[in-house]
Amino acid sequence: MPIRTNRGRAAVYRRLWGWPMRSPRHLTIVVFVVAVFVIAIGILVPQLTGGPKPGSGAAAESSDNTTSSPNAPGTTKTPGVTGSTSALPTRITEPPSAPTSAPPDPAALDVADSWAKAWVNHPDGVSTEDWLADLRPFTTEEQLTEMATVEPGNIVATKVTDDPEVVESFTSSVKVQVPTDGGNLLITVIDTPDGWRVAFYEQVS
Repeated sequence: MPIRTNRGRAAVYRRLWGWPMRSPRHLTIVVFVVAVFVIAIGILVPQLTGGPKPGSGAAAESSDNTTSSPNAPGTTKTPGVTGSTSALPTRITEPPSAPTSAPPDPAALDVADSWAKAWVNHPDGVSTEDWLADLRPFTTEEQLTEMATVEPGNIVATKVTDDPEVVESFTSSVKVQVPTDGGNLLITVIDTPDGWRVAFYEQVS
């Protein structure tokens, strides 16, 4: 028969809330039922909402740690690439080698002298192509490319006035100064598979 008065409902509620406190056994049963209910909610809610399964986060973290360790000594992580590492050198094993001084090779001086004489040889009306053709046997291809924009008619010097003078000499290169009637030429001659060739020059006072 339904309870129709507030006093009756209050009495029923008191009996329900007071039941666990009547004995330790009742209290144990209530705690057990509540624990089972909480555990069931913790398992069912993630499955219903599509969340990660229990333990999946730990497994993923373990997998990432196994794949790469960004803090491992001697490794570096490449930006934008997951798990990519490469070893870095810890120190320079050998210092860069310095040029070795040596007495000037007479062949290098001859090339510098011949190049300077071809450089001052620019009759009126000579084309850049013809002027470079006389320089080609004594010049590297890279230097010839840079000299392609030189206008021979703008060169003041017309003759070499003295012998070449060595400024510095190494086993693979020689720097020579050649006097002309338009100032001095500072010429760098290098040793190539084709022999000594002029790789650089500049006009100095």
